[in-house]
Formats: sequence, C-alpha cells, structure tokens
Amino acid sequence: MKLVLKLIAFFATAASLLGADKTVLRVGHFPNITHAQGVIAHALSRQGKGWFEQRLGPDVEIQWFVYNAGPSATEAIFAKSIDLTYVGPGPALNAYTRSQGEEIRLIAGAANGGAALVVQPDQNLNAPADFKGKRIATPQLGNTQDIACRAWLSAGGLKITQLGGDAQVLPTQNPDQLSLFQQKKIDAVWTVEPWVSRLEREAGGKVLVDERDSATTVLVSSALFLNQKRDLAKKFAQAHAELTDWIKANPDEAQKLFKAELLEETRNDMKAELIAQAWKRIVFTAETPRAAVEGFVQNSLKSGFIKSAPDLKRLFETP
Repeated sequence: MKLVLKLIAFFATAASLLGADKTVLRVGHFPNITHAQGVIAHALSRQGKGWFEQRLGPDVEIQWFVYNAGPSATEAIFAKSIDLTYVGPGPALNAYTRSQGEEIRLIAGAANGGAALVVQPDQNLNAPADFKGKRIATPQLGNTQDIACRAWLSAGGLKITQLGGDAQVLPTQNPDQLSLFQQKKIDAVWTVEPWVSRLEREAGGKVLVDERDSATTVLVSSALFLNQKRDLAKKFAQAHAELTDWIKANPDEAQKLFKAELLEETRNDMKAELIAQAWKRIVFTAETPRAAVEGFVQNSLKSGFIKSAPDLKRLFETP
C-alpha cells in the first residue's frame, strides 16, 4: 500500500512539474460576429482541436476570456490578467491614450466593416442635413459607432453636442435599439452586426451608410507581453493571420463553428440565416488598419471626445 501511495505521489509531482513548464497565454474576445477569429479559435480549443495550440506548440496553453465591452478587455490588459485581446479600435485607442502609450500595442487587424447607419424606410433621410431634429441611437457614448455618427453629422453641417444639438445622438443598448426602431421612437441607428441585419430583417430598416472600409476589430497585446515574449507574440500573430485566411476560404464551416461557440458563451442560438447575412458585410483581414485608426482619431477630435491627437508611433508594432 505504501509503495502504491509513493508511486501516486511521484506521478502527481511529475505531472505538476510538466504542467509548470507550460507557458499560459491568456486571450480575450467578445461574443460578436466581428470577433470571429477569437470566437472560432475558442470553439476549436473547446473541441480539443486548438488552432493556436497546434501552431504555438505543446509547451503553450491558451486560456480564453470572454468580455462584453472594450473597457472591460482593456482594463484586463492594465491589470495584467490577459496578454492579448480582440477589441474595437476605439477602446484600444482610448487605452493607449490613457496609459500615455505605455500599456497597449496594436499588432494586427481582425475585421473591417460590419457597422452601418440604418434609417426608417418611410422617412426621407439621405444626407446629414436631413437629420435635423431627428433621433439617432448608437451603442455607447464614445464608442466607435457613436463617434462615427457624431463626426458624420458634424461634417454635414449639423451642430452636435454630447447632450443634444441639431440632432439627438442617443447611446442605447443594441436590444433596445431594435425595439425602439420597431416602435418608430427613433429615426435611425448607427450600430454593428448582427444588429444591422436584424434591423433590416425584423424592422424593415434601410442601410444609408455602410462602413465597409472602417476597422471594427483589431488584435492588441499588452506592451509587457510583447516585450518579454516577442517570439511567442510573433507566432500568435502569424497563426491569427492564417486563421483569418482560413475563415475567408471556408465561410460555411466558419459560420457553423461561430454559431456553436456563441451558443456556448451566451446561450443565444443565433439563426444561421442571420449569421450568413451579417457575414457578407464584414471583411476579415489581418492587415494593420493604420489609416482607419488615424481616421478614428480625427473623428474623435471633430466630436470633441479628445482635445488633441495622440502620438501613435508606439501604438502600431509588429512582433
């Protein structure tokens, strides 16, 4: 009996030592279509077919963390509880500015497009000037779509303030946007997929502005992780680019994986037809969206969310 106990203790110790040799890589994403690379890779990890695990080697363990908003993900970077995350360019830029360029590095693109201005079909809304006195919903004050909306209206000659102006921009959660739009209590919505498609399918909405060229999701790293484990960050960025290419080449299989993982993460079984419609509006790309981020800075200036443009020279960094 004593021999058996000693053997058990020996193997437990050996297993512990072997596990201790593994590098744990902590990665965040949102349960969004525009975060497809993260969602699909999470699904494959859950199935024991890890995309990143196969490419980073047996000594690397991937731990996935799911966030619902950019501020939560970037706060996790600040707290050193994750190493990399898929996130919108707005929160990434805000985190970079807040930390005076010390904490965040943008190492790859992930998705462009998937955001749009949707208007009521029975209203004659064709240009910014037509929105005088109208009510436009956006997902969150100061988020990427909120700033794009305010900048577009301002560029069209309307005076827009955070509390009012010539048109009212109303930060409103996505599910509430849909119901308010259906009830005709708002005139338009500037939002992201799958809500753009839901507004079209379920409320007869008409897309007026399709932001196909705007960056929607990027891949960021903590500066600490990038500096300490640059080779691993480089391998991860390369695997991310390969996954992006696979998603583009295999949309049907990618959508099935996305659908299954979304159900696991949110208990929401999104219809395959809705995913397919939203997918068409998104351009998956690993190319760093430098011009799009610089454009977002200009929109933030126009909207009054920042007073001066930050120096972006340290934001963009290829591992």
